Amino acid sequence: MYPLSPSRRRATMLGIALLTSSTLLLTGCGRAAEDGGAAGGDATTVDEKPATGTIEIWTQGADGAELPQMFDEFKKDNPDVEINMTQVPEAEFASKMTAAITAGTVPDLIYAFTETQSSLIATGGFDAVPEKLVDPDDFFEVIWDNSVYDDVAYGVPWYAYANMQIIRTDLAEKAGAEVPTDWDSLRTFAEKLKDAGTEYPLALDSSYDAYTARQLLAFSVQNGGGFISDDLSTWTINSEENVEALEFLSSLKTDGLASSDGPAFLDTVPWTSSGKNAEIVDGGPWFISWFDDANGAGWSDEHLTLAPMPTGPDGDAATTVGGGSWMVPSDSENKDGAWKFARFMSEPSSQVKWFEIFKNMPAVKAAWEDPALADNRVLETVEKGLESGVNLPKVSTWTQVGTVIGEQMEKVVRGGASAQEALDAAQAQAESIGMGD
Repeated sequence: MYPLSPSRRRATMLGIALLTSSTLLLTGCGRAAEDGGAAGGDATTVDEKPATGTIEIWTQGADGAELPQMFDEFKKDNPDVEINMTQVPEAEFASKMTAAITAGTVPDLIYAFTETQSSLIATGGFDAVPEKLVDPDDFFEVIWDNSVYDDVAYGVPWYAYANMQIIRTDLAEKAGAEVPTDWDSLRTFAEKLKDAGTEYPLALDSSYDAYTARQLLAFSVQNGGGFISDDLSTWTINSEENVEALEFLSSLKTDGLASSDGPAFLDTVPWTSSGKNAEIVDGGPWFISWFDDANGAGWSDEHLTLAPMPTGPDGDAATTVGGGSWMVPSDSENKDGAWKFARFMSEPSSQVKWFEIFKNMPAVKAAWEDPALADNRVLETVEKGLESGVNLPKVSTWTQVGTVIGEQMEKVVRGGASAQEALDAAQAQAESIGMGD
């Protein structure tokens, strides 16, 4: 199993019950006022001594269910620490965390996915990463940078992933098509597969929400564009580069090379398995194992070719990425212990151990040199993608603005607006929404 983006994670989390490693109620399940286990309320620096006291951790997503295995590893060198974990339903995590910050009932440590870090940090309820706790250069830059605001880092990256092209090898060979490397060859690939009988050669996001906008962002950056200025003060949604990117992306649907109506996320594997699609564009690495789950072990190796995302007209690379980072609330009563656990989880050996347990891919570059991650084509493709990763706009209003962009994209696909008109409308709405910070 590989890490999933939030809505994708939700799809796999249905039925997973709230889990706690100790008896905690969700309401007020941060540290209780009478809990005497605190060990270091402030932590601008963190020493090398063993952690002590009690660390209250909130988790979300499927990751948390296996996390206690890492608690056991941590306690080998920190025998006097206790760790209590509360798994919060992912859909409720941000709102419950915000409420806890307001009420002062925060846990000592959380991990936040890349998509929600901006809104959480915007609450002002989290501490900066202590000086010299970790070396930023040890991490993939795009993942480290995701939690940096005004040159201050608020998160220690835990894991990372990058999307890719996932191609039906047999269908491509039958059509005489080569693996796409840029926009032109992506269209040529699709046209050959269409001529060979594939109904919709390319699977593109058709949810027309913030996830559709995120896919456009990757193509925009490949074309030299982007949705926001470098200083995060101005939306640049209707730039010439972005309009060109939307024209290219939407033309793949209007020309019948991709469906305007699917596949829905959970239909992606069935559509591609049946040959309705020949390539998942901007596909997450978790799909690989899902194909084997659906079609039998070894199906992916036999039927799928993996490749980094195509580059833009001028050779610019850009890839959708995601992951999770550890963050410590400012009202934590055991910051020392919390940061020590975050530091432990960023050590290459811990990153490899967690990969072996849950298959989340390391955010620390050195961990990728471990033999456990060698000779794996999925990992090799992900690693290449991380080098050209693109972060979402780091403002708390991104989800709202991204939804607006996705809605406007659908108008282009349905013939209701030109790319320029759609992004002009999205720009106006985004300016009205603002940055939120």
